[in-house]
Amino acid sequence: MTSQSIQLHAIPGIPQVQPGDDLSALLTTALRKAGLSLATGDIIIVAQKLISKAEGRLRRLSEVEPGDQATELAAATEKDPAIVQLILDESRSILRHRPGVIIAEHRLGMVLANAGIDRSNVNADNDVVLLFPEDPDASAAALKQSLDQNFDVSVGIVIADSVGRAWRMGTTGMAIGCAGVSALVNLRGRHDMFGRELEVSEHAVADSVASAAELLMGEADEATPVVILRGLNEGSSTQDCRVLLRPAAEDMFR
Repeated sequence: MTSQSIQLHAIPGIPQVQPGDDLSALLTTALRKAGLSLATGDIIIVAQKLISKAEGRLRRLSEVEPGDQATELAAATEKDPAIVQLILDESRSILRHRPGVIIAEHRLGMVLANAGIDRSNVNADNDVVLLFPEDPDASAAALKQSLDQNFDVSVGIVIADSVGRAWRMGTTGMAIGCAGVSALVNLRGRHDMFGRELEVSEHAVADSVASAAELLMGEADEATPVVILRGLNEGSSTQDCRVLLRPAAEDMFR
């Protein structure tokens, strides 16, 4: 997939999302108030927190009862036992831990710090944390269907979160769910500029899109959790983000 240029536009005026909110309606209203519209081929990148909030994935730590495993792991990592219990509940396995951090394989297959559970930009109440959506690909598909109908277009959706990487400092964007986007493009069989055949190259398009959008979304108080990317001409792919998960047999870091 190539393009000579892309454009990124942060959608202003997105309100604080509450459980049960119709996210498609909120985005449609914000777009129209800003004098913006959608075109076929656009990709809408939505911060994971908006999806999780709308789907009611908030949990009160005071209502969590830690078990023995959570209590033991909390002592080893110097973390709140209630948060550790939620991490265990959301995970297939715990891969690494040290004081202050737990690296877990999320039940969706992604490897994340603290199973993606977060307090930042969630609620002023420190007792509340936010979990990942139950099925981010299904969330993306539902949002795509609604926006396609509202604007008579065919767009792509990427649900993005910021993650760290084992071999690099800092965080970058990662797609945790998508619809209508070529999430992974296989370049094997194509040729480089000198005619050499590509044998292993694959392009994680959805992750690249999420990373580009993170430049506008930010990590702090920017309050721009939705971005339009124009120029890649997506909207029709049937892939979802599960194609980006590396099979365990090929994972050299576990």
